[in-house]
Amino acid sequence: MTNALTPSLGPADSRRAKLLALCGLAGALVFGLLPIAHWIAPGTSMPAMLAREGVWWCFALAVLVWLRFVERLPLSSIGFRRPTWKSVAFGVLAAVLLTAVFILQSAVIVPIFHLHQDVAAAVREKILHDPLWYRVLLVLRAAVVEEILFRGYLIEKVRQLSGSTVLAVMVSVAAFTYAHLSGWGIVHLIPVAAGGIIFALLYVWRQDLPSNMLGHFLVDAIGFLGR
Repeated sequence: MTNALTPSLGPADSRRAKLLALCGLAGALVFGLLPIAHWIAPGTSMPAMLAREGVWWCFALAVLVWLRFVERLPLSSIGFRRPTWKSVAFGVLAAVLLTAVFILQSAVIVPIFHLHQDVAAAVREKILHDPLWYRVLLVLRAAVVEEILFRGYLIEKVRQLSGSTVLAVMVSVAAFTYAHLSGWGIVHLIPVAAGGIIFALLYVWRQDLPSNMLGHFLVDAIGFLGR
C-alpha cells in the first residue's frame, strides 16, 4: 500500500527492494544464529569478552547502515521512533509479564515436571561474578542489538518478503529462541521463547523499538545486575 509520502514502486524497483531485503535478512540470520563473535574472539578473558561485545555492536551498526544506505529505508521502518511515556509504560509492562513467566517457571513448571536448571544456573552464576560495569554493557548490548536484529529488522523483512505478520512473528520467535540454545540449556528456552513471543507481539502492535529495548533491558537487569 502506498500513500502520498511513499512513491509507488515499479516492478524493477520492487524486485530490487525484495532482493535487498532477502540479502539483508539472510545476513542477519547467519550472524544472529551462528557463533561468529566467538569464532572471531574465542576465550574467556576479559579482552576476548569485550571483543565479542564489540563484534555484536558492529553487526548492529552494519544492519542499520545496510537498511539506510543500501535498502534506502528510514530507521523508522524498523520501529525507531522518539520514545514517549507510552514507550516507557509498555516496556515496563512487557518486563513485568516476562518476569512473571520466569517466576512461574521456577515456582511451578520446574517442580511439577522435575526439570533441571543446572546449566542456566551455572551460566548465570558465572556472569554474576563478572564486574558490574561489564554486566551493564552485556545487558545494554543484549537489549539494543537483539531488538534491532530479532524484532525490528527481522520482522519487517519477513513481512516485506512474505506479506505475513504471523510468519514474521513465528520466524522472530524461532530465531530468538534458537540463538539462546547454545550454552543455556533446554529448560531456559521456556522463558526465552515466552520473551520472544511477548517482545514480537509488542513490536508488531506498537512498532516502537525503544519500548522493546527498555523492556528487554529491565528483564535482563533483574537477572544480571542484582548482585
